[in-house]
Amino acid sequence: MSKRDYYEVLGVDRSVGATELKKAYRKLALEFHPDRNPDDPASEERFKEVSEAYSVLSDGEKRQVYARYGHAGLQGGGGFGNVEDIFSHFGDIFGDLFGMGFGGMGGRRRRDAPVRGSDLRVPVRLTLEEAAFGCQKEVDVAYPAPCNACQGTGAEGAELIVCSACQGAGQVAINRGAFMLSSTCPTCRGRGQMPKALCGECEGSGEEAVDRTVKVSIPGGIDEGQNLRLANQGQPGLRGGPPGHLFVAIDIEPHAHFKREGFDLIYDLRLSFPQAALGGEMEVPTLAPDDDPVTVKVPAGVQPGDHLVVRGEGVPRLDGRGRGDLVTVIQIDVPQKLSQKARQLLAELQSTFEQEA
Repeated sequence: MSKRDYYEVLGVDRSVGATELKKAYRKLALEFHPDRNPDDPASEERFKEVSEAYSVLSDGEKRQVYARYGHAGLQGGGGFGNVEDIFSHFGDIFGDLFGMGFGGMGGRRRRDAPVRGSDLRVPVRLTLEEAAFGCQKEVDVAYPAPCNACQGTGAEGAELIVCSACQGAGQVAINRGAFMLSSTCPTCRGRGQMPKALCGECEGSGEEAVDRTVKVSIPGGIDEGQNLRLANQGQPGLRGGPPGHLFVAIDIEPHAHFKREGFDLIYDLRLSFPQAALGGEMEVPTLAPDDDPVTVKVPAGVQPGDHLVVRGEGVPRLDGRGRGDLVTVIQIDVPQKLSQKARQLLAELQSTFEQEA
């Protein structure tokens, strides 16, 4: 079946303002709220329909898209799978919209629902060789976890009593004329229960610090600033929720000889003036610790900044398809101190150049 027009669902015209839109939604949400209509699938569907309409029309950007393209333009972005999706989407709005008699469904289920653990992020520092060829590392991870002594309740022996302020509802009612509004109980923070006595281990916080070591396999070819994700190695979830993920941020130490650009290695090959003028064969180190240096043929008359490339001697690619290149950049050293003999020879050389010019 095709969806009804959102303005028709809420009974408003297309020029409706935010205040009137919200009033129309409040009225219909109260009428069809599942707590007010238990075991009534039709009311539950209407409640989902009006909540979906309001979620689109109360959002300026979505409303513009809907005005131009209709339901097709939203591509299902305004829909809800079930009533609990609606409570999750609107957060605490229902705590203010409905009184104690109609707020229990959203509030209680949210408090008791499993909660996924937080993602954690730790840095790991590598040498250029470790990043290029891969290695095994151990990282220390610290995070708060539910206290074992009180099972995360904050209560000695995990013994809880009903909150006297809200009588276990987790919410307190506030009379606002035509509406009975509710808000989270400040005494128990919405839990509906309180420790009979505070846990001596965590002093009532319900948490304890955990330190553990995680082994990480570093793949060859990883680069500075990249992250490795270790699924389910983050902070544990609450009430049976899944753990978060652990993200390992890569930091690479500067190297004494090489610079890295992507999968290429850059090496400054320093030559004296005679070496640059005459050319010859020069040895260049490689990154792999067990590999011998490679020989580079320097052409006579090479200039500062010229590049000599050694194929396949760079960093291995993450996808396993070969390696980058070793790029030698010519640098010519000019001596700052000369012996009398060297000065004499250079003067003779200069004279020869002038005669040949």
